[in-house]
Amino acid sequence: MNDGVVPGSFRDPAGHVFERGGVLYRQVNPSYADSYDQLIESGLYDALVRRNLLIPHEEVDQPSITPAPAYRILKPFRIPFVSYPYEWCFGQLKEAALATLEIQKLSLKFGMSLKDSTAYNIQFVDNRALLMDTLSFEPYPEGEPWVAYRQFCQHFLAPLALIAYRDTRLSCLSQRYIDGVPLDLASKLLPGRTYLRTSLLTHLHLHSKSQTHFQNKQVVSRRRKVSRLALMGILDSLESGVRKLALKKCRTTWSEYYDETNYTKDAFAEKKRQVEQFIEFAKPAGAWDLGANNGVFSRIAAAKQIPTVSFDFDPMAVEQNYLTCKETKVSNLLPLVMDLANPSPAIGWNNSERLSLLDRGPADLAMALALIHHLAIANNVPLPALARFFASLCNWLIIEFVPKEDSQVQRMLSTRDDIFADYTVEVFEDEFARLFEIVEKQAIRDSSRTLYLMKKRP
Repeated sequence: MNDGVVPGSFRDPAGHVFERGGVLYRQVNPSYADSYDQLIESGLYDALVRRNLLIPHEEVDQPSITPAPAYRILKPFRIPFVSYPYEWCFGQLKEAALATLEIQKLSLKFGMSLKDSTAYNIQFVDNRALLMDTLSFEPYPEGEPWVAYRQFCQHFLAPLALIAYRDTRLSCLSQRYIDGVPLDLASKLLPGRTYLRTSLLTHLHLHSKSQTHFQNKQVVSRRRKVSRLALMGILDSLESGVRKLALKKCRTTWSEYYDETNYTKDAFAEKKRQVEQFIEFAKPAGAWDLGANNGVFSRIAAAKQIPTVSFDFDPMAVEQNYLTCKETKVSNLLPLVMDLANPSPAIGWNNSERLSLLDRGPADLAMALALIHHLAIANNVPLPALARFFASLCNWLIIEFVPKEDSQVQRMLSTRDDIFADYTVEVFEDEFARLFEIVEKQAIRDSSRTLYLMKKRP
């Protein structure tokens, strides 16, 4: 990232995020001075940081990066990897929703309220959902409704309900609708039985009908007053509705992959040992595990205190990874949903609000274990293109070559013609050697597979 205002922060008149000399800062504009002072002086900031609900910051003496003066310049804790809601599994989106409601409830106790509740204000650090926007708070106007109510329903409740009642793949709607899933669309897609759930009836179906009813009407009446007690009731109803949403128990091709792999027990243990040795040799500052499934190998890196991002295209495998991390209290590991054949693009205003996967790299180390045959054969990506792709992603690479005689590849080729004459270990090594130095290679015992440690050439 270059010095200057971070593109994704341009919408907020209260301030913006900028980078200078490799350090990230947040500017508080004079127009937000009173709200910022109340956030700090009321004790709300300290309470949120204490409960691990808000990214901490320190006030620093830095000039504004714009000609306009700043009220304060903050240096926030830098998030190791910025992720987006359409990359989260169901459990992460649910945790983010509950954290947002908890923040709003606590804010009311300190006389403040969230003025927005976009899911993009939440980030995950050590598998905890934290608010990263310090400027999201405003004084609570007694008797006024929650201004971020509709936004919460669109960013959290609608996608969660669609995933829970329809299909995990509908999480992609959050990428198409960057300002939240339209409630009328969610209402149409949800099954009729959701009308029997009070929270979904109230906050999605009836909310959608109300939006449609008033969409083209000029509303001249004053907004109805909402007591603090009634507002807390709405928040309790939203929280109850979110908590009751659960993911269907479903089995996918890849969520049980390691239970059905063609590795013997000894071969799998040997592969883990070799991967660990390669990680220790490379000593990376950070790692990306590409095609990580449920994160078995990601946790090897994370256990060494290496910040690790664990990608897989199967939402159920990512869900398993996330739940395992929560249950075993694994830190330094962020599971995310990502299809490497179609990775997250740069989207939003001017294609710069949300960064592409490549824009968030490169990683010091990437792992591509039992992955390359899926890209080369299932997705028809030639080996030279794969070599260039990985060279753009990382400095170090741990990659596994799975030859055609492997049973997994044979299964893939059983339903199509073998048009992959260049898919050989010789061509693989030649193409990758153009961009990487092959530091070490090891055959995986009791299998036809080979594991490589590579370092990108200058």
